[in-house]
Amino acid sequence: MVANGENASGGIGISVKGADELLTNGIQVLTSGNHIWKKKEILSYIQQNPDLIRPANYPAETPGNGSVIKETRSGHLVGILNLLGRTFMEAVDCPFRRSLEERERLIKETPIILVDIHAEATSEKVALGWFLDGKVSAVLGTHTHIQTSDERVLPQGTAYMTDVGMTGPTDSVIGIRKELAIDRFLTQMPHKFEVAKRALVLEGALVSIDPETGRATGITRIREKMDPGSE
Repeated sequence: MVANGENASGGIGISVKGADELLTNGIQVLTSGNHIWKKKEILSYIQQNPDLIRPANYPAETPGNGSVIKETRSGHLVGILNLLGRTFMEAVDCPFRRSLEERERLIKETPIILVDIHAEATSEKVALGWFLDGKVSAVLGTHTHIQTSDERVLPQGTAYMTDVGMTGPTDSVIGIRKELAIDRFLTQMPHKFEVAKRALVLEGALVSIDPETGRATGITRIREKMDPGSE
């Protein structure tokens, strides 16, 4: 089980406590993105715990690693690669070129490779999916918080989904109390955002992969209401 945890603590960033809680409750790997550095305490943690990764296309001197290989319960190795998009985002190395570099390293140990592309632009995510079709097992988008309904297996065997969604409150604006978000749009004044509390959902995707070839055989979108009476 892989989860993007970069906003797991208070809606932005991830704390040491938050990372430990997730990694000891069934999640094997935490990916991240542009908000990974919001909690200063995570700088030392990410260097000591390889199960929390940051985008691989950050500079080489950046703390932490951009990928990790984990063993499943059935004994198969899985490579997990984290990338950051560049459109409307920070200036980082090319995620397309870096994905190939990382893939060449990971493929020597396992044909099963999952990619988390943390990006703002839908077009950039879709393009990366096509670019990596047949080269990795899955390309799954994160960052925009809104789950898309375009899950599919591409022609060469790569499972793709533009955004796997958000685990959090849907009675909100991408997790934040809607009143605060609306007021910011109306006034253009900064606010300290607060995480909303109602209508919680768990969103994600289940990917089936042939362990011998690394090709995806299916992808299923997941959306489970955690407090169904509030919607």
